Amino acid sequence: MKSLTDGNGGMREGLFLSVEGIDGSGKTTAIGELDRRLVDAGYRTLLLREPGGTAIGEDVRKTLLDPRHGDMDPLCELLLFAAARAQLVAGVVRPALAAGMVVICDRFTDSTLAYQGYGRGLDLDMIRRVNRIATGGLMPRRTLLLDLDPELAACRLVGRPGAGPDRIDAENRAFAERVRAGYLTLAREESDRIVTIAADRSIREVVDRMHETLREDLP
Repeated sequence: MKSLTDGNGGMREGLFLSVEGIDGSGKTTAIGELDRRLVDAGYRTLLLREPGGTAIGEDVRKTLLDPRHGDMDPLCELLLFAAARAQLVAGVVRPALAAGMVVICDRFTDSTLAYQGYGRGLDLDMIRRVNRIATGGLMPRRTLLLDLDPELAACRLVGRPGAGPDRIDAENRAFAERVRAGYLTLAREESDRIVTIAADRSIREVVDRMHETLREDLP
């Protein structure tokens, strides 16, 4: 397995990627297939999810997604996401990047802007400040946004295995529309980093596009 090099045979910092999209956009399946292709090509990869990826993060995840916490205040929600992210970045992401790995994260800071900002209505500048504190300024080199109409995403969620919708899955269609609109706004504002990929195609077509997008980032 190979780490990323600087072109002269020396180690360089790894590649940090994030994959974003509304619930039901197919992120998890697409990330798994993309990872398989990168591993087959010889890259050392690390798959992570947010919130999660650490013992603390997984405990926070259970709290955030528990349907019993339907009355959770949006600010509380924001700070719980940030706490899990701080632990993930310090304990997992930065060490993996230092080792030259390709780190693929299922959600990162853009999710917070889309869900807690555009979805919940919290101040975007405040969220950006919280994100910077949690990450120490770390940002993905490339973000792949899987864009899907919320109606189609909701149909996919119906057939998803599990005990039922989590606290965020259970939000109404208007919330999903706001989140999607937020993602598309972020993609327009940061088009040099965020690449929008239509997620209403076959998984193979979606992953082909994801893989093609990363060609300039991978040696």
